[in-house]
Amino acid sequence: MNAQQFRKILFFKIPIAWIAGLRLKSFSNQKCEIKVKLSKFSQNPFRSMFWAVQGMAAEFTTGFMCMDQVQKSGEKISMLVLEQNGKFTKKAVGRITFVCDEGDKIKDVIQKAIDTKEGQTLKLTSRGYDESGDMVSEFWFLWTFKVKSKS
Repeated sequence: MNAQQFRKILFFKIPIAWIAGLRLKSFSNQKCEIKVKLSKFSQNPFRSMFWAVQGMAAEFTTGFMCMDQVQKSGEKISMLVLEQNGKFTKKAVGRITFVCDEGDKIKDVIQKAIDTKEGQTLKLTSRGYDESGDMVSEFWFLWTFKVKSKS
């Protein structure tokens, strides 16, 4: 996944994320960072970043690493968020960077789903940091993975 691929996915598949200003900062098997800047398209009436924009950026940091590992597995695997939770620790203004660095967990869970042919779940966390390095929000997502039956 690179910045150009990310922009294409957002523009054609999830245009609301593109309009809100989500941009890929970095991507690897281990870590994904997505940045979003406070703008008229991402703010709430209180002049801070709307919680849904933060949640969208946070979900993408976890979901894109999951999608990448599913594709690399070569199997047809469905993935879905089963649960989500978030907390807000500081007013989100300026540029916020969301980081998930738990990619090492994903490959093992997907392999277990392939080996057992049973659905598996994985809880991943993404944290948003402002330009001074203070955490403004934290989200966790419970992802489910299930190998699709061949019929």
